[in-house]
Amino acid sequence: MSAQQKPRILCVDDESRVVESMSLHLRKDYEVHTAGNAAEALNKLRQIRGINVVVSDMRMPGMDGATFLSQVMQAYPDVSRILLTGDAGRDSAVLAVNKGRIFRFLTKPCPPDDLREAISAGVVQYRLANAEQAVLQETLLGCIKAMFDVLALANPVAFGRASRVKRRATEFANATECPDFWQLEAAATLSQIGYVSLPVELVEKQYYGERLTAEEATLVSGVPEVAIKLLEHIPRLEPVMQILAALNWEDEQVVKLGDGTIGLGTRMLGLSLEYEALVAQGHSTDIAVQTLRTRRGRFGAELIEKFAAHVGAGVAQDEVREIVLRSAHVGMIVLQDICTHNGTLIVPKGFEVTTAFLGRIGNFGPEFIAQKVRVLVPAAKAIQQQAASG
Repeated sequence: MSAQQKPRILCVDDESRVVESMSLHLRKDYEVHTAGNAAEALNKLRQIRGINVVVSDMRMPGMDGATFLSQVMQAYPDVSRILLTGDAGRDSAVLAVNKGRIFRFLTKPCPPDDLREAISAGVVQYRLANAEQAVLQETLLGCIKAMFDVLALANPVAFGRASRVKRRATEFANATECPDFWQLEAAATLSQIGYVSLPVELVEKQYYGERLTAEEATLVSGVPEVAIKLLEHIPRLEPVMQILAALNWEDEQVVKLGDGTIGLGTRMLGLSLEYEALVAQGHSTDIAVQTLRTRRGRFGAELIEKFAAHVGAGVAQDEVREIVLRSAHVGMIVLQDICTHNGTLIVPKGFEVTTAFLGRIGNFGPEFIAQKVRVLVPAAKAIQQQAASG
């Protein structure tokens, strides 16, 4: 948050005069947003990033304040929650605290100074929670990076896919105005960790859609359990593990997760994984997106179309080219295994060329970088290269 940006407050009450009054008293120091009911408020929380404090009335039609703040707590746990109620009875207070874990409980009519003081404390609480979250995030991502490096040594095929999926998912989150989505970044990084238990050859067959034997299928089905055992003792990794677990749920269960951290993270990561698998099997961007559109029941039509726009579907056609390896560019997708002269696998089919890879290939000698390889050039990359050469 910049020094000039005011803290964002969401006031929710079915009486318009109440929210208008709150807005009038608070707008000097806060960026105030209002809603007339819980459903409208939940939509605004999804649309407006960085809400610090939610102030809600208790008695509202459709969904009461306690239930509403409970949903806020589950989807946006760092947001400070304040409940206003005209019923100061014990039962009402207990219900609100237990269901919504509110930060402050105020009775109506509430003096403006008391409301401002409660909101100010709520903003401080929000900032403290986010500061603590940032430290935990750095620590967790550091641990995850160490595990990622182990995966790179143990199973380069799984490492390559995890690297591509992480980049795809985080770039998609940024493109859809979900920056700093650390849970998604961590889940994408760890999405292939369970494959360390499988032989590299089996991982390749699984990734490229080849038919598996009954025994191989059994081994692959055990990958999620392996991942859980590797991750379950890492503290504060619960939301990441929930995203990874939900990848294997039925469509109806995924839809019920909603648009909070877990639900949105699961669908974004799921789209990235399925798209990566389709491209690795040699499909163009347009064909891959057409296939994903048949999965509306899982991912939602709106999110799929945002993903299609992000990867450039329908804008231009991807190109398959045969090039010498030294001419490769970042973003090209290799359509064959690349090995050294003695058969050591350097990168597998489906690998997306990175800056690190280009810096590394020169170490294998002039004959290695002079070999011809088939690559898929995504449409956006092809347009960029044509513009640069023209």
